[in-house]
Amino acid sequence: MIYAISGSGARRSKNGDLLSSIAMEFPDFLIEHDEVLWDLPVFQPSLDTSSPPDSAIHWRRKCGEAKAIIISSPEYLHNIPAVLKNGFEWLKSSGELHEKRVLPITFAPHSPRGEYAMNSIVNSLTALKAYVVAKFPLYQNELEYIEDHYQFDPATREMIFTGLQMLEG
Repeated sequence: MIYAISGSGARRSKNGDLLSSIAMEFPDFLIEHDEVLWDLPVFQPSLDTSSPPDSAIHWRRKCGEAKAIIISSPEYLHNIPAVLKNGFEWLKSSGELHEKRVLPITFAPHSPRGEYAMNSIVNSLTALKAYVVAKFPLYQNELEYIEDHYQFDPATREMIFTGLQMLEG
């Protein structure tokens, strides 16, 4: 299973819609989209004990069980949203991303937005010892949103397909 994570600070977001669209377009890759990040408490070392909060247990379990991970994030203030950073912090001591294949996507309104967020994601993934298979910047103004999902032009579809193959190893 490929675990798909929206790094957006909004529960209903364009990044979540993108991940759902990818899962719909490529059903053979068994992509599971989850929204557990919003349920995580703010990371504090005092909470990271032998009995962490249930949402942290769920988050760690899903990341640990996944064959690979896709992260789609917007850019907020030249960085990633706090909810995604918090999610990364919950994985630091437990190590679920160690050597895990990860495909980071920045999904911003238009080019060149997303560059700072991508750097932040990759820096965090490097600190967590994840294996970044590729980096994909995608732009909302280049994709059509029709009937509750994004449509992919042939070049974008091929790029996503190649990224998914890289995640599979």
